[in-house]
Amino acid sequence: MAHAHDESGTSRGRLIVALALSVAILLAEIIGAIVTGSLALVVDAGHLLTDAGGLAIAVLAATLVRRAPTSRRTWGYGRAEVLAATAQAAVLLAVGLFVLVEGIHRLLDPSPIAAGQLLVFGIIGLVGNIAALFVLSGKRNANFNLRAAFLEVGSDALGSLAVIVASVVISLTGWTRADAVAALVIGALILPRSLILLRETVDVLLESTPRGLDLGSVRKHLLEQPHVRAVHDLHATQISTGLPVLTAHVVVDDECFYDGHTSQILDELQECVAEHFSIAIEHSTFQLERAVHSDHEHDTHA
Repeated sequence: MAHAHDESGTSRGRLIVALALSVAILLAEIIGAIVTGSLALVVDAGHLLTDAGGLAIAVLAATLVRRAPTSRRTWGYGRAEVLAATAQAAVLLAVGLFVLVEGIHRLLDPSPIAAGQLLVFGIIGLVGNIAALFVLSGKRNANFNLRAAFLEVGSDALGSLAVIVASVVISLTGWTRADAVAALVIGALILPRSLILLRETVDVLLESTPRGLDLGSVRKHLLEQPHVRAVHDLHATQISTGLPVLTAHVVVDDECFYDGHTSQILDELQECVAEHFSIAIEHSTFQLERAVHSDHEHDTHA
């Protein structure tokens, strides 16, 4: 638990720095959007606004995760990082859709753009986002929360790059539709990444089997243990990043309950799921049963 608190503390510090940088860039881009009249800059500022909100949620989640479990919340606030990442992914998806719609509208009906000033604010945004990416990069795969934050800041950096390219094209050619094209590029970059993250976090919330864990293989290994006759009601879920949980009812030989062998069987079962798979399951619960016990249970399932 101390290690988990250390990780969450490090994550929280990185998120706070990234949030401060994002707010500073946001203020600069709001000013830039007013000065230049650029849709790409307006879109990027709007994107940054949602990202700053998402990073604020991420900071809150990283703070909650550090709280110790209680009798009411036995897993503590482990799900907070999953909920925060889900919210961020959903907001990013909505922003991406808005960008595509508004970009198509501006492509059909372009507006005058102050290209020189647009370039300045695009560079400011890119430099700030690169700094935030550097802060987050070291732990970006530590949990869903940091992955979502890194995705948001990465999308912002690509958006700033698109703004810079648009400003250069407008300066050299006078083709103001480049601004709308840049906005569409930003939207196209946001959507697929947000959909992937949203799918993964929703899987956790729906208590799907953790990715990379084959329950068929788990069942096979359990059945190969000495004295194990059958396995049913096998479930595997994920509380938060790095915290998979497995439960199962295991039918063993009757004599194991009379010769004191059940303790050894339990050790072997827990060692099996903790060491034999790509995902180490350290939180496992097994109910050992005699074959006749099924007569007293409700309907069982695989």
